[in-house]
Formats: sequence, structure tokens, C-alpha cells
Amino acid sequence: MWTADECSKYFLCLEGEVFEFRCSTGLLFDVNRQICDFKLNVDNCDITSEVVIPKPLLEKANCPEQDQLGCADGTCLPQEYFCDGSMDCPDGSDEGYCDANDDPNGATPCDPSCVLPNCFCSKDGTKIPGNLHPSQVPQMILLTFDDAINDENWDIYKNKLFPPEYQNPNGCPIRATFFVSHQYNNYQYTQKLWNDGHEIAVHSITHRGPEDWWSSNATIEDWFDEMVGQANILNRFSKIRLEDIKGLRVPFLRVGWNRQFLMMKEFGFLYDSSMVAPFSNPPLWPYTLDHKMPHKCTGNKQVCPSRSYPGVWELPMNQLEVGDFTCGMVDSCPANLSGDDVYKMLVHNFKRHYLSNRAPYGIYFHSTWFKKAEYLNAFQKFLNDVLKQHDVWFVTNWQAIQWIRKPKPLDQLHNFVPWGCKKQLDVSEMACSIPNICKLHSRVFQQDRYLYTCSECPPKYPWIRNEFGLD
Repeated sequence: MWTADECSKYFLCLEGEVFEFRCSTGLLFDVNRQICDFKLNVDNCDITSEVVIPKPLLEKANCPEQDQLGCADGTCLPQEYFCDGSMDCPDGSDEGYCDANDDPNGATPCDPSCVLPNCFCSKDGTKIPGNLHPSQVPQMILLTFDDAINDENWDIYKNKLFPPEYQNPNGCPIRATFFVSHQYNNYQYTQKLWNDGHEIAVHSITHRGPEDWWSSNATIEDWFDEMVGQANILNRFSKIRLEDIKGLRVPFLRVGWNRQFLMMKEFGFLYDSSMVAPFSNPPLWPYTLDHKMPHKCTGNKQVCPSRSYPGVWELPMNQLEVGDFTCGMVDSCPANLSGDDVYKMLVHNFKRHYLSNRAPYGIYFHSTWFKKAEYLNAFQKFLNDVLKQHDVWFVTNWQAIQWIRKPKPLDQLHNFVPWGCKKQLDVSEMACSIPNICKLHSRVFQQDRYLYTCSECPPKYPWIRNEFGLD
């Protein structure tokens, strides 16, 4: 029997030396998840080290049935059991080696039978949809913002980045995609952005750490709880139609292997935008996951999907080039840039897209980046300059996918319905002028939290596995 004192110990190897640490009082160390957690959530105190999973024999086991493969211990199981997200081999070897190259049920390379509107791929990911000449392709710019929408960034969004005078060539206001996480989010503001035509997408309920949890430890049930739960919260407290919630981005850009995409396929999410692609010239176009990804899975211990997910789109995050550096999110670029450097960076990368295959130019932000006045000014200058071009459009992620599914040349875009701005809203979907300010107790945080919504206040603070805030 292990005592709480023993179970709170863990060891780290730093520069060749082993150091002993302890979890904070009341927490125990979970060996499998490699984190400290509450006693209720830790049930493996008897395990003293991580289990090394052996490599399966697969075909080398010479299983009696044609559709079977061998575990490391020789046990034969149906091929479909391997890399499906649940351990079936006695030694767990069916789930130990499951990247795109090792998954026996892995996706196949791009095939000529993959045709639009529901399937799109190319050998290196740079092919233009519809085989259009670059001069006939609109240069789409995708602005995305991660995390909560609240008083910290509302003025920036409403008045600095999206005033009505910033318009696309068809006279409609420019639009962006907001990946919303729950904690500290203002659902009245979120509803207003949706009313204005911006896309609201999912960024999880908890945005919990550690970062590796999302790629290594989150189960399929966890993915449902986090992502579908947040979609339900957006629907309940911002009145956003579930059918309008098309995509998601994973916290910390930690892709969740096949578990994430199984959840997406099952619930009906139509795209992910979490994969930072290796830097390439020309840049990559979005693609569907019917076939293998056309690029490597980048990142430390990153785990990209290995299976085929027909009809699910990936909007890869093309990196920005800044001198000798490359960066995915704008705020991960070198911190010593001046406002002039930022403007030159934005223009340089715009030209890298515009003068080649015109793949969508994604610029990915956390709103705190704009707190630096010279950065905000540099971005506004960039906006004013590129909006003078007749072939540049600021669209949402989903609007970009709609164009890719049915490519239209430049001279047909003024009447392209998905890029219009005639949005029909029911009275019940219109954001209120004054929200309900709900002071709610949170069982998880053991304190009161505030919820801003045009809907009625729930009894409790909404959270994972209780997204409607029920008693």
C-alpha cells in the first residue's frame, strides 16, 4: 500500500543528474500522464515507471487469418484493432507505434480519384484548386485569433481591426475567425462578432495544461468533452447555430493524433487548423484528410493523424519568414522586432503567397500582441495597403474552404454567395445591448466566476462535463 507522501514523489533527470521533487500538498503524481493531480484522479500509485510498449510483430506473426496482425507477444487480432485509440493487445503493442509510417491502417498517398468539392490533395500540397492560373486566384488572407473574447481585447477587435471602412472588393466588411476558449470569455461580445459575420470556432473549454496532455494523454472522451462541450456552450450562451461551428484549433497547437479526428468526424466538425507546416516556398494550400498529409508532422513530440478522415479539411498553418527565423503564430516571432520590422515581415510574406501559388495567407494572433502600439500601427498600415488591391480578400477559414471546394475566378467573385454579407438572423439570435452579468459558483475553482451572456443565467458556472451550468 502506497502512502500519499510516497505517491507525491517524482524524479527528473536534468543534465545527467537525478533530482527528487514532490507535488504540492494534496496532489499526487500520475505516472502515466506525468503530472500532479488531485487524489481522486490518480489511480496508479503502484506504478513506479512509465511502461515501455514493445513493437508489434504485425505480418511477422504469420497469423492464421488474412485480416489479422500480430501483437508483440504473438497474439493475433483483427487488423482494424491496431492504432484505433484503444489498447487490445495484452502488451499494448497495438497502440505503441502509430505514426503515419507505422499505422497498418494508415491513409494512402494522394490519389487522382480525389476530386473537388469533397476531396482535395496534391503530392506536395502546393497545387492550386481547380487548376486555375495564379492570376485568376483571389489572394485570401486569413486572420485568426485564439482564446477568450473579453474587455481585454474588445476595443481592439471592434474599433481597431474591424471598423466598417475596412472592406473587401465586393463592398462587404473584412472578416476573421475566432477560436474561442471558455474561461474568461464574454459570450455577449462573441455573439456580436458572430452577428457581424465573423466565424466563431472552438478552442476547448479548459485550455488546460500541460501542453503534452492534448497530444499524449487526452482520450476520445476528453476530446468530446472539451471540443463538443465548448460548441454547446457557444450555442447556449451566444446563440451561435451549431451548424455554423465548423472548425477547431487545439490549445498550444498540440495535435491530438487519431483521437482528435475521430471526435471531429463523429461530431461533424469540418476542419482543423492546428498543424504548423514545415516552411515551404511556395506555401501549402488547405487539403482534405482523405489521404496522407503532404508535409511532415512538425513539433516536439507532435502526433498528427495517421488514418484517413474523408471530407475533413486541414488548414495548415504556413509559417512566416522573418530573416533567418520562421514562426507559426505572429507572437512566436522574434520579440525584438520594431514596428517597421513587423510591417516588412507582413509584406514580405504576403508577396511570398501573392507572387507564387496564392495559397491562403494565414496570420495567426493572440490579442495581447496588439497591446504594443507600434505593432498595431504596423498591422493597420499593412491592412490599408493590401486592401487597395482588387484581388485581395480577407475571409474566414470556412469561407476559404467554400472557395476551394468550388473555385471561382476573380471576375466571378462579386456574386460569390459564400463571400457576401447578407446574413439572415432571427430576433432571438441578435446580441443584446446589455448582457446578463451572472455571478456563479464554480465547483472546480471553489470560488465565484462571472459569465456575460444575453441568455438566462445558469445555476452554476459552466465547465467541462457540465457545459450548461446545471445544479
